[in-house]
Amino acid sequence: MEYVVLGFRTLVVYLVIVIIFRLMGKREVGELSLLDLVIFIMIAELASMSIENAEMPFFDAILPMIILMIVQISLAAISIRSRRFRKIIDGEAVIIVNKGKIDEKMMRKQRYNLDDLLLQLREQQIGDVRDVEYAILEASGNLSVFVKNHQSSMFVYPLILDGAVQEVYLERIGRTNLWLRQQLKELGYTDLKRISYCSYRNGEFFVDMKE
Repeated sequence: MEYVVLGFRTLVVYLVIVIIFRLMGKREVGELSLLDLVIFIMIAELASMSIENAEMPFFDAILPMIILMIVQISLAAISIRSRRFRKIIDGEAVIIVNKGKIDEKMMRKQRYNLDDLLLQLREQQIGDVRDVEYAILEASGNLSVFVKNHQSSMFVYPLILDGAVQEVYLERIGRTNLWLRQQLKELGYTDLKRISYCSYRNGEFFVDMKE
């Protein structure tokens, strides 16, 4: 009888976790934010406890997992609406190699060392930093690399995200906030707050408005 109960609890916990993860959305392991990772670890620990402790009322074992799911979904909803909140929770991408020059200051700020950089470059079949036009350390920890060849002209600068001007990328192209506003005004975009995404590549803008 004890094994039957254990098997039943295991099956139910499995189904509950599948439902929770399904409701929490689809994201690859490499794309998990710190919040996602913490939530997943806590749910795994709670699931293990609920299976091992047969004396614990089943509802008491499941309830904390449901609460964590609600918390994660709520925070994800806030993150979608607020880039500032998303930046706090998920962090943001930073450029650590600019036209073959390593940004040591930014690497120290991200607690990212040269060995990490070279390893991730080698994983992308790049043996020399001088061959790198731009290397961007994503919030997930992945390294996006643009090499110095025909792909270098394909680098896209995200100048506006969720209505907020990205000053760091304006500096990269040697432009100012005023210049950006004037350029967009000429294209018919007068309210930057209504712009969901604006990118700049090879002298051309791409603008996507908020719905």
